Order: sequence, then structure tokens, then C-alpha cells
Amino acid sequence: MKLESINPATGEVIAEYPEMEEGQLRSLLAQSHEAFYAWRETGFADRARILRQAASILRSKANDHATTMAREMGKPVRQGRAEAEKCAWACEYYADNAGDFLRSEIIKTEASRSYVTFEPLGPILAIMPWNYPFWQLFRFAAPALMSGNAVVLKHASNVPGCALAIEQLLLDAGLPEGVFRSLLIGSDRVASVIESSFVKGITLTGSADAGMAVAAKAGQALKKTVLELGGSDPYIILEGADLGAAVDACVTGKLLNCGQTCIAPKRFIVVESVREPFEALMIERMSAAQTGDPLLEETELGPMARHDLREELHRQVVQSIDGGANRLLGGEVPEGPGAYYPPTVLTGVTKGMPAYDEEVFGPVAAIVPVRDEEEAVRVANDSVYGLGAAVFTGDIERGERVVQRLEAGCCAINDFVRSDPRLPFGGIKGSGYGRELSHYGIKEFMNIKTVVVK
Repeated sequence: MKLESINPATGEVIAEYPEMEEGQLRSLLAQSHEAFYAWRETGFADRARILRQAASILRSKANDHATTMAREMGKPVRQGRAEAEKCAWACEYYADNAGDFLRSEIIKTEASRSYVTFEPLGPILAIMPWNYPFWQLFRFAAPALMSGNAVVLKHASNVPGCALAIEQLLLDAGLPEGVFRSLLIGSDRVASVIESSFVKGITLTGSADAGMAVAAKAGQALKKTVLELGGSDPYIILEGADLGAAVDACVTGKLLNCGQTCIAPKRFIVVESVREPFEALMIERMSAAQTGDPLLEETELGPMARHDLREELHRQVVQSIDGGANRLLGGEVPEGPGAYYPPTVLTGVTKGMPAYDEEVFGPVAAIVPVRDEEEAVRVANDSVYGLGAAVFTGDIERGERVVQRLEAGCCAINDFVRSDPRLPFGGIKGSGYGRELSHYGIKEFMNIKTVVVK
């Protein structure tokens, strides 16, 4: 068996990688376990030095990493460089703050002394997606490594080049061999890794189906999981909002990474009184997106990551139109090579259509007209998902009241939702559980140990 790296802009096979044999995989997991015991004894200062060097390499080789992402999954190089920079930020953030986040906490009790310590668990399996092949990994790995855990990465099968580049980057930064390893295996072999006695926890970013399968297998092994799954993020547009600024934010969030983002806006819930001007501005801004070769600087919208993903997106668009949605822009598969899909705007989207009910992972904006704020909140929460949500309004206090009623893990007012190392990130309902980033994320895979001294 082999993993293939295929350029989605051309269909060209870039490279082929043989899958690890079973004996090699078992040996690698054992090595990671052994490396963990030495790594957990290093101090925060030594770990921070390595993470800061990793940040330096991420920046100095940002063009190389952006090119790898563009060639393997179609991300425009400008966005790839920004992704590398964000990874560097996460490394530096945890290098600066991990010691404070994990300092023992003194708790006053009847004992002469009682306190809580935070101790690493061991090798953590990271099952990561292709859409942000560097960031999705580093937002977990930076805190995990700084806390003293080891990491084994099962990356998406279409980005093996990114997985190996990350491993080499960390080795070049001075990370001891075995503390971070990439597993070149298919998804059908993940269950055996979860079962391994050397693996102490699992984090997954991916689909709800993948999350349920991993959680079930981890539950059988009594291992901790953190799941960041899909989303159908609602963006509410209220009367009185600055529509120009709102559309700029909505389209920016929608078209980043060709719309292949868990926290991209999916459903634009617009009160009827501003629907027509919002639609006109949305069409204008979506039409202006520069589509093309992801290796070119001017490209804003590259291809989708795979042809099968484009086929699934087009099915959702066609079935929504057949169900009564109106196509205002795009919605047709272009001729020629590459997995390109045009910026698409649908309106009149209602419950029962794929554009309303499902996660639409691509450059498709679904406009859901509503009468008022009350209906907007009801529609926003009418989803199995609960990752991100946003409200656009001229009244900030009103916006804060609305987001308090939204069933989501991450909310924004007058902006699109994005992750930030300083803030916890994650969802509820079908979007998963647990948190990444901030001081909350670094404690997910720690033994929170109580010590009482008589």
C-alpha cells in the first residue's frame, strides 16, 4: 500500500510514499513511549528554547511550507505563509506561557498543605485533517510538547509531504528523536494505534463520523479524547448592521482556504429588511475573488483539495436548488483540469436542503431569509453542529445578548470567527468536545493530580 500526494490544481501525482509496515509501526510507537520518559524530565526552559527555534524555522522557510501546502491540497501561497506564521505564533505563545499555565495550584484545606499538579500523560495520537495541514497540528502540538507529552501524528492521507516536513522541522529545531513522529498509515489502521498501550490519549480534528468512530474505539480502551468536528456556522445579519463591513467579513471568512474550514460561515441568516442589499453586495464581493493557480501570489481562491470533495459539494448545491433554493451566482462545475469550484451564492435556503442541514465545505454561501431577530436565533440553533457563530449589528449590546443565546463554542460580533492561541477553541453538540489553545487546551492531556500533606 502507498499514500499518494496529488496536486489538486493539475491532477498530477507529486510523490508516492509507502505505508509503514506493522512491525515498523509498533517499533515507532515503542520509541515514542521511551522518548517521552526523557522528554518529560526536561525543564520548561529547554522545551521553550526548542519551540522558539521551531518558530524561527517556520518563518524562515515559510515560502517552502506554503509551496508544499499549495501543491498537496491547493491552498494559495499567501494563505500558506500566513498559516506558517500562525504556527510560529502558537509555538512562541506556549514557550512564553506554559510554565505559568502548569504551575502547581495551592488549595486551602484542613491539611497542612494541599495542592494540584499537572503532569504529562505520555504519547498522544493526533489525527489531523488536510485543510490546515500545519496549523491544525501545531495548535495541538505546541502545548502538548511544552507540557512534556510526546506526539504521534496520523495526518490526512493526501498530505504526507506536510506531515514529514513538520517532523523534520521539529528535529531541526532540536526536538529529541522520537518525541514527535509522523505515522504514514491509512485510516484503516488508526484503530490499532488507539489500542496500543503506548498511546495515552487521542485528539482528532475531522468529520462527525470520524469523531464518533474514534471516540468509540478510545472509549473501549478508556483513553481521553478531544474532538474538534464539523460545523454549519450561522452568521446572523440584523437590521442596522454596516452591510459593507459585514459582507467583507462574511466573504473573507467564507473564501479562506476555498471555504474548506470548520469555522467558515456556512449559513448567512439575514433579516428580510436587509436581505436584498446584502445579496447584492455578496454577489459583487464573491464575484471579485481571484481564482487560479494556488502558486501565484494574486490567487485568492485555489482549487478544492480533491475532486471527490468537489463532487460532494456540487451534489449539495444541486439538491438545494432542486429543493427550491435560488442560485444567484456560480453553482456550475467548470471545465478543464483541477478541482476548482466557483464562488457560489444561494438564497431562499430553508430547512430540508443540504445547504441548510449539512456542513457545506467549499466556497458556497447559503442565504437564509428570516423575519426578525427571534427567528434568526431559532434558525441559527437549528443545527446538529455548534462550533462557531457570528452576529452583525450596529448595537454591540444587542449583539452580546444574541451571542449569549447561540449554541456554539466560539462566537464573534461584527467579525468572522477564527482561532487564536490566547483563546479556547472548540465546539458543542455535533461539533465535538474539549478545547484546544489557551490555558484550557494545554491541560486537556495532563494528569491533574491532587496532593494532600498531613
